[in-house]
Amino acid sequence: MVVYVDLIFLTNLCIDGALIGLTAWMRSIKLVWWRWLLSAVVGALYVVMMFVPELEFMFTFLIKFGLSLVMLSIAFGFKGLQTFVRTLGTFYVINFVAAGGILGMHYMLQNSGEIFNGIWFTTSGGMSFDLKIAFWFTFIVFFTVLFLFKVVQNSKRKTDRMTTYLGRVEVVIDEVSITCTGLVDTGNQLTDPLSRLPVMVMEVSLWQDLLPEAWKGRLKDETPDNLIMELDQEQFRWQDRLRLVPFRGINKGTAFMLAIRPDLVRVSLGEICYETTKVLVGLDGGVLSSEGKYRAVIHPELVSEAVNTQSTALTVGATEKPLNVV
Repeated sequence: MVVYVDLIFLTNLCIDGALIGLTAWMRSIKLVWWRWLLSAVVGALYVVMMFVPELEFMFTFLIKFGLSLVMLSIAFGFKGLQTFVRTLGTFYVINFVAAGGILGMHYMLQNSGEIFNGIWFTTSGGMSFDLKIAFWFTFIVFFTVLFLFKVVQNSKRKTDRMTTYLGRVEVVIDEVSITCTGLVDTGNQLTDPLSRLPVMVMEVSLWQDLLPEAWKGRLKDETPDNLIMELDQEQFRWQDRLRLVPFRGINKGTAFMLAIRPDLVRVSLGEICYETTKVLVGLDGGVLSSEGKYRAVIHPELVSEAVNTQSTALTVGATEKPLNVV
C-alpha cells in the first residue's frame, strides 16, 4: 500500500483550518492568521504521526483530547475558563456535525447489498461494521457539510436578530382594537407631508371586516383615491379619519397609500410598552412578510420619540406621565 504523507498532511491542514475557522465564526472571535495556521499545522502533524509505529501510544483518548486543548489554546489563547470551555464545546459540536454528515451521506448513497456485506459477527456474538470511505468522498462531503452548517446557522442568526425587532402592535379606534405582530423598521421614514405624522403600515386583511364591502380585494390593485370617491354612495363610519399619504416605491413613481387616523397605537417591545396618538396607520393590500412573522411595519419614531420623551421627563423632574410611554 502506497501512502502519500504530503497529501494526507495538506488535507488535514485544510480540514483543521476549516474547523478552527468555523469555530471562530460561531463564537464571533476574530482570528489572528498566524495563530490559525499554526493551530492547523499542529493538528495535521498529529495525523501524520499515526504512520510512525513508535508513536502508537499517542493515539489514545487523553492524548487526542489534550491535543484539541493545545490547538484551541494556540488559535484563540486563554481568556478565561468559561470562554475557553464554550469554545471547546463549539469546536467539538462542529466536529461531530461534520463526522455525522460524512457517515450519513456515505450510508445514504450505499445500496442494501453494500451495507450487509460490511456487517460481520464476532465469535462472542457481537456485531461489527466494516467502514470504508473514499478519500475524495470524505474531503468533498466534509466541506459540503460545513458549508450547509454555516448557511443554517447564518439563517438562524438573521432570524434571532429579527426577533429582537418584533413587537406586539395594538391599534385602537373607538371601541375597536386590532392587534398583530409588527417589525420595527429603522429604514421606514414614511410621514404624512401635511401633518408630519409618522406612518406605520399594516396589512389591509386585518381590517377587512371593518372596511366597506365594496373595497374587499380592491385595495391591492386600485388606487386609494378612487375608493375614497365611492364613499359618497356607501357611508363609512370612519370616513373623516381617512388620509391619502404619498410615497415613492422602489423603481416606481409617486403613489398614494390609504391611511387611517387611530385614537391610540400601543407598541410592546419585550417588557416596555409605548403609546402614542400622533400616528397614521397605512393599509397595504399585500403581504408584508412571506413567512408570516409580522403583519405590520412599525415606524421607528413610535419608539425613539417615546424614549426621548421619557428621558426628558425624568431629567426635568416632571410629575405627569409622558403621553407616549407606559
